Amino acid sequence: MLRPLLKRARRAMTERLDLVLRLYPPYLGAGIRVRHISKDYRHIRVEMPLTLTNQNYVGTHFGGSLYAMVDPFYMLMLLKNLGPEVIVWDKSATIDFKRPGRSTVHAEFRLTQSDIDEVWRALDDQRVYEPVFPVEIRDEDGALVARVEKTLYIRRKAT
Repeated sequence: MLRPLLKRARRAMTERLDLVLRLYPPYLGAGIRVRHISKDYRHIRVEMPLTLTNQNYVGTHFGGSLYAMVDPFYMLMLLKNLGPEVIVWDKSATIDFKRPGRSTVHAEFRLTQSDIDEVWRALDDQRVYEPVFPVEIRDEDGALVARVEKTLYIRRKAT
């Protein structure tokens, strides 16, 4: 009885991923806002104003909040674009802080058709593919605050 309810809830979350991300408790707490998700899940824009809930001891953006704002998006975008026959996980990430964030910061995620084609080509040749996607976090003036590299783990589901 519980399994069909969970399946329906999971399907509703998938269909309304934009709403789920906007109401995700860690994002609400840090003030992270998903401003745009394209219908094809190939472009997402996220921003985070500097608030009391996301600043560090010296009054700039807390590094953990900066990372949190870029964490799941490439995984979600690939899941949506590759479909149910693959497994996609975040594997690792690095963040290189360039300057303190003292205003609203934003990040944009873009997935191209050639990115998707590259995944399928790689999976034709190898069991696991681990692409790296760069993300830049910029402030209101466009200055680079941090550069993140997300490594994903992708493989076909066992048949």
